[in-house]
Amino acid sequence: MVQGTMSNAGKSLVTAGLCRVFYQDGKKVAPYKSQNMALNSFITKDGKEMGRAQVVQAEAANVEPDVLMNPILLKPTSNSGSQIVLMGEPYAVKTAMDYYAMKNSLRPYVVDSFNKLSAQNDVIVIEGAGSPAEINIKKDDFVNMGMAKIAKAPVLLVADIDRGGVFASIYGTLMLLDEDERAMVKGVIINKFRGDVEILKPGLKMIEEKTGVPVVGVLPMLDVDIEDEDSLSERISGHKDVKLIDIAVVKLPRMSNYTDFNVFELIPGVSLRYVSSTREMGNPDMVILPGTKNTIGDLKWLRQSGLEAAILKKASNGTCIFGICGGYQILGKKLSDPLGVEEGGDIPGLGLLDAETVFIEKKRTIQMEGRFGKVGGIFSALSNRPLFGYEIHSGVTNVKPENALTKIKPIHEEGEEMLEGAQTITERMNVYGTYVHGIFDCEGVATTIVEALLQQKGLQLEDVKTINFADYKQQQYDLLAESVRKNLDMKKIYEILEAGV
Repeated sequence: MVQGTMSNAGKSLVTAGLCRVFYQDGKKVAPYKSQNMALNSFITKDGKEMGRAQVVQAEAANVEPDVLMNPILLKPTSNSGSQIVLMGEPYAVKTAMDYYAMKNSLRPYVVDSFNKLSAQNDVIVIEGAGSPAEINIKKDDFVNMGMAKIAKAPVLLVADIDRGGVFASIYGTLMLLDEDERAMVKGVIINKFRGDVEILKPGLKMIEEKTGVPVVGVLPMLDVDIEDEDSLSERISGHKDVKLIDIAVVKLPRMSNYTDFNVFELIPGVSLRYVSSTREMGNPDMVILPGTKNTIGDLKWLRQSGLEAAILKKASNGTCIFGICGGYQILGKKLSDPLGVEEGGDIPGLGLLDAETVFIEKKRTIQMEGRFGKVGGIFSALSNRPLFGYEIHSGVTNVKPENALTKIKPIHEEGEEMLEGAQTITERMNVYGTYVHGIFDCEGVATTIVEALLQQKGLQLEDVKTINFADYKQQQYDLLAESVRKNLDMKKIYEILEAGV
């Protein structure tokens, strides 16, 4: 089991790296995280919803993502409440206090899912959450040390040296554990180190002497491009230089599945920026409205922040606007919530698409495939191009057939082809929307979009190449595994694995 001294210490990346190493060594390996809190999710072949961090780890292990790998997913809907997704299905919406009061009733699902996954694999690499030393919520824990006890798993503790105070965080974490829990920690990994490891060695020796736990390696600040787990990601923070083609993603307060846009960062001459104010917006070539866990609330935020007016102005001036999932709903004429799925009532959308959305209680979670239809405007070259992806949404959106963007059908179950998405094309307006997450990852889609934006500016296309995103990700997992082998004592880790607790 991989635990951390704090959130964002690098547990997810270390787990993915170990999964890749074990896979390369011929083991049948799978990741596991009993409870994940994130707005980035994925839909499995059987239509179940799970956290993307475990999907990334499954890809690293070269296995099909399965909801057994993440039985509980918490998707924040406000500062104090989350939707509980249990075994891939929406279960309830609870405040933090209510969830902790009832969470022990979910323990059987955690035990059962782990046991089933364990029976199917040689090795399970379990990821913890936050810190195991959060003494205020240790009661009924099944995420950190509670999970380690369920699985009888030896623990590797990951500490982030980049934030400073690494030795204090290691020592403090271990001292706050109960004696039997401390005995389960068999190794420490120091993560995100910059510089010469020789300078660190005296400190490593001292922390080993003080804690009795060996340091099994020091991982450098890794230069690998692997999807991040949540909003702590550096991808969506900070300012980026504007390049030849500038794409601005509106950073909605409850933004979800921002990994939809990572592929654009791989194209030479393209900047992908996340903006949350009119000042940051600048003059992009394309504006993307991403998915959101609270569409109506984020639509209200757009109005209050002034970004709605900015987007409408840019659309009228010819800037391409593209909405995905909740962003697609926001671009329509009206959103209705008669059952109070989100905030209740009706609210006008931005009115850039001739579409109306009604929220229903049943969430649509399904993998899709198909083609773009007859696409108009700047992105006409997308017409008839194959696509695949998945849907996660509670709304039903009605559009006119002549305005549809795609033609799709379910991949793993029976279903007829259906028209989906919408577009508004005029002499000065190019607005598109779809429910399909992952649509930009399809081969050639992102580069076709960038080529069109370059042509609009009268620029050359020679720097734009078609990207096989799936192959690229596999290359990054191999680079991650290479760094893990180089910087961690894998012989010692195998000994820890074989010895157990």
